[in-house]
Amino acid sequence: MEKIQPVNGNALIRLEDTEGDKKVGGIIIPRNAQEKLHEGIVEGLAAGSTDEISIGDRVIYKEFSGTKIKHGDVEYLIVPVDDIIAKYVDVDEI
Repeated sequence: MEKIQPVNGNALIRLEDTEGDKKVGGIIIPRNAQEKLHEGIVEGLAAGSTDEISIGDRVIYKEFSGTKIKHGDVEYLIVPVDDIIAKYVDVDEI
């Protein structure tokens, strides 16, 4: 089994699948017209690239960042770690 290992300060992000069509007031919006979320799950990191992000984190990345690839049936994005702008964290209170 092959695995993709990012190098040179990059991260491998598994893109989240957007299921189905969104309906707004009874109107079906085609998938190509829907707003795309710029988030995914970190599946791999280059060695020594960052201490703030780890594998398994759900992150938000810059809109026009990275290179989209497909490995098997899964779509990934390879982005520079510097283009990851936030990650989701669990908190008890806001």
